[in-house]
Amino acid sequence: MELDVPYESAGQRVTGWLDPGPFLRGVAWLDAEGRPVRADPDDAMRLPWDTGERANLPIGTRVEFTARGASAVRIRYRARVPGPGDALGELAHTFALWEGDHLVRETAAEPAEEGFVTLQLPRSEGPFTVHPPESRSPVVLGLRAVGGTISPAPRGPRWLVHGDSITEGWWSTRPAHAWPAVAGRALGLDTVNLGYAGGGRGELPTAEQLARLPGDVITLAFGTNCWSRIPFSATLMHETTLAFVRLVRRGHPATPLLVVSPLLRPEAESTPNALGATLAELRGAMEDATRALAGAGDTALQLLPGRDLLSAEHLMDGLHPTDEGHARLGAAVARALGPHVPKPPRADSRGLRDSQR
Repeated sequence: MELDVPYESAGQRVTGWLDPGPFLRGVAWLDAEGRPVRADPDDAMRLPWDTGERANLPIGTRVEFTARGASAVRIRYRARVPGPGDALGELAHTFALWEGDHLVRETAAEPAEEGFVTLQLPRSEGPFTVHPPESRSPVVLGLRAVGGTISPAPRGPRWLVHGDSITEGWWSTRPAHAWPAVAGRALGLDTVNLGYAGGGRGELPTAEQLARLPGDVITLAFGTNCWSRIPFSATLMHETTLAFVRLVRRGHPATPLLVVSPLLRPEAESTPNALGATLAELRGAMEDATRALAGAGDTALQLLPGRDLLSAEHLMDGLHPTDEGHARLGAAVARALGPHVPKPPRADSRGLRDSQR
C-alpha cells in the first residue's frame, strides 16, 4: 500500500507524497522558496561572493528514514537541467542509498524540472540514508513508500562543520565519502556541512552565523586558503582565529568545539606567500591561538593538529584528499570528537578504523 498524504508544493496541493521536511538531514537554513541553503539568507550581503555561491549548493543534505514492509522508496525531486556546454553536464546524476557504512545501491536519474527516482530497499528496517547528487542542486519535493511504510529516522545530535573545499568534499568520488559524512556516520550525528570551496578564510560574518545556528557540537577546519587565495600573515591568522572562535562562542559558550588546523599542502609548507608567511607558520599561528583560548578557560575547546593527519599519497592534487584521504581524515576527527558528543560512537564504523595506519 502506498501512502496518500498531501503536502503543499509551490502553492499546489499534491497527493500521494509525504512532506520531505521531517526526513531531511544536514539542513542549516531554508531560503524564501523553502530550499535548503548553507548560509543565512537574511545575512547574505555580508558574505564574500564565492561563499554565497557555494552556500546555495545543498552539500551534505540527505534523506534519512526507516521502513516497515516497504520494497522501495520513491523520491520526487527537481534538479537544474544542464544547458549546452555545461561543464557539469556529463556528471552522473546519481542517488545513493546507504545503510550504516554500507552502500546498498546507486540509481541514476535524469536531472529534470520535476522527476522521480525509485530506490529498491533491502529486507531490513534501516535506518537508511539517501545521498542525492549535489552538482545540479536537487530539491527533494516528496517521498513515498512502495509496498509498506516509511518514517523519519531518529535525529542524531547536530554537528556544525565549517571549512573550505576539503570540508565541502572536493575530490571525494561520492557525497557519502567526504570526511564530514564519514565522521558523522561513525558518531551518529546529524552533519551540517558548512564547507565553502574557495572560502573558509576566517570570515567573521560566518562566525556570527554559526553562533546563531543551533548545534550540539562544532568543528572548524579552515586555513589553507589563507596561504594564497587571500594571503594572511601569521599575526593576522592568530588574531583571526581568536576573533572567529570568540564570535562562535557568543552563541555556543559551552558547546564542544574542535579546531582542525590546515592539512598538509606540500607546495605551501615552506613557501612564503605574498605576506611572507608559509602554511607551516599559518598553521602554527592557528594552533597557538586555539591553545591560548583553551588555556584561558575554554575547557570545551579542543585542537586537532592537521599537519600529520594525511601524507602526500592521500592527496589527489597536492591539496584535496582522495577517498582514502577523506576516510582517514574523517576517522581522525571522529576519534577526537567521540568523547565529547552525547551518543557513543559506532565501534564497527569505518569512520573509527584504521586512522593511524
